[in-house]
Amino acid sequence: MTQLILKTPFTSPYEECGVYGICGTKDAAAHTVLGLHALQHRGQEAAGIVSCETNSDRSLSNLHHHHANGKVGDIFSNKEIVVGLKGSSAIGHNRYATTGASGATANIQPLVAELPFGAITLAHNGNLTNAAIIRKRLISEGSIFRTTMDTEVTIHLMAKSKKDNIVDALIEALKQIEGGYAFVVLNKDYLIGARDPNGIRPLMLGKIGDAYILASETCAFDIVGGEYIRDIKKGEIVIIDKKKVHQGKNFDECVKFISAFPDAPSKFCIFEYVYFSRPDCQIEGKDVYDVRKKMGAELAKENPVKADIVVPVPDSGVASALGYAEESGIKMELGIIRNHYVGRTFIEPTEQVRHLGVKLKHNANRNVISGKRVVLIDDSIVRGTTSKKIVQMVRDAGAKEVHMRIASPPTSDSCFFGVDTPSREKLLASHMSAEEICKFIGADSLGYLSNDSLYRAVGEAKGRDNKNPQYCDACFTGDYPVELKDKKAGLVGGVGFFNA
Repeated sequence: MTQLILKTPFTSPYEECGVYGICGTKDAAAHTVLGLHALQHRGQEAAGIVSCETNSDRSLSNLHHHHANGKVGDIFSNKEIVVGLKGSSAIGHNRYATTGASGATANIQPLVAELPFGAITLAHNGNLTNAAIIRKRLISEGSIFRTTMDTEVTIHLMAKSKKDNIVDALIEALKQIEGGYAFVVLNKDYLIGARDPNGIRPLMLGKIGDAYILASETCAFDIVGGEYIRDIKKGEIVIIDKKKVHQGKNFDECVKFISAFPDAPSKFCIFEYVYFSRPDCQIEGKDVYDVRKKMGAELAKENPVKADIVVPVPDSGVASALGYAEESGIKMELGIIRNHYVGRTFIEPTEQVRHLGVKLKHNANRNVISGKRVVLIDDSIVRGTTSKKIVQMVRDAGAKEVHMRIASPPTSDSCFFGVDTPSREKLLASHMSAEEICKFIGADSLGYLSNDSLYRAVGEAKGRDNKNPQYCDACFTGDYPVELKDKKAGLVGGVGFFNA
């Protein structure tokens, strides 16, 4: 039986998160703090770390954990907290959540449970598309849930398994769940990583000294001075044997790879390149910064305009703006400055002050903009409210013209695989044409990157294969690579808030 005792109602888990795991170093917790710092962009709602001591004890006493709402630097600023996370292995999680699940400490990962074969801890990036169906069944069978997250069903499935070890129980559980996911799992014997059969969510393997690392992005290796080994393949499970790591065995003895699923087409999330991943990362063999510059170049080819300056909406629009400027021959200027120190505020979010939120985060550089025809570059338009305020801010700074250019196709459909987007009816592009959106945001013109150009930017010379798309691009096309069983069953309402 799992030690999960609080029953709470199910709400859809709306997260895009960062995961990190390491084994083989006495400073495992400190490394994990640094790794989560590097992955902070993937989740600012909460963070947690669970460390594991390697001894004969297989119980929960073998695990040490600390978690809280807030950012990594605030949660783990106390040295005593980090020192208290004892052990040579640890996993961590950055959470990005919305709706009713936001702020609930029970929902902060990694999750910890006592299973028949010993204590485990688990962290998850992604969304499971049949979690509500499984949860309903498990509850009818007597399972008691502690959280409102889809992640927890995986633990319950492992608890009900007749397998006598963590690897086989995890595989059995993974064969019952669907969606986009990357898991890191830890117990006294192993550090395990697992990726969904389509490889929608990222997960990669690295190394520092004799220690092995699993992380959502390569920047988490860089921050600790580690090296990237390779991406975990779609449908692959990597098992790192902690005992052999401590014995100093070679790579082939310490690390094993299992292909646990029938072969399925690769459907990596193309929005990772557009927005979510840090530009200094490599994912799926591609440099994110380079891809974003190519997006900007393709955007300039498709949507030229006579203008004086190219201005990125920081930070996500910077790389694409560089590409647009180089291709168009229009110089790029930092016409908008971002305040990187904006955090939570005591100010109540009344309507009177809510409109000031954009100015709190962004401010126009009037000396650069005044009297200029401006090309604004951003990664996406979702609800359109932020874009509208930024366009007006640039006009108020004296711009003669404001031309909006978006380095991705129109976001017309919700994501159910781990990137937070609003319900479809709240997505501007789901019910407005480009011309209508242009009028709504108050721009002089608006241009989007086409699907084919986006695919060319990520290395597909012939563009998108419409019969068998090379990536998951459902947010732009509505073409979902995995059946949305919970949604079809009416067990999932909309999806959560997206920050644009």
